[in-house]
Amino acid sequence: MSIIGVGIDVAEIDRFRASLERTPGLADRVFIEEELYLPSGERRGIASLAARFAAKEALAKALGAPAGLYWTDAEVYVEDSGQPRLRVKGTVAARAAELGVKSWHVSLSHDAGVASAVVVAEG
Repeated sequence: MSIIGVGIDVAEIDRFRASLERTPGLADRVFIEEELYLPSGERRGIASLAARFAAKEALAKALGAPAGLYWTDAEVYVEDSGQPRLRVKGTVAARAAELGVKSWHVSLSHDAGVASAVVVAEG
């Protein structure tokens, strides 16, 4: 296996919150329902959403930041073990296949008002 791409991104949590409040429908254009809500039906916290947004930005960078990717074609989820993962489809899966991506590695964090993510695309 070889590294095809690496992406990193940070999101200031308060600024991300303001963007969601200022732009109706933005959350629905960026996230799928499973990312927005916990299994209990409660809405996910803003720091968690900001980290997921950072992961989607990092994913795009790992793929070379091509135009035409849909945010909702990448899902950031966390396994029962606590390990974050990516599930891709549509435009994102097509670009990943074009580059030969076989697996993803994801790291999420949020602290001191900043959310961050790193994505490694491996082929």
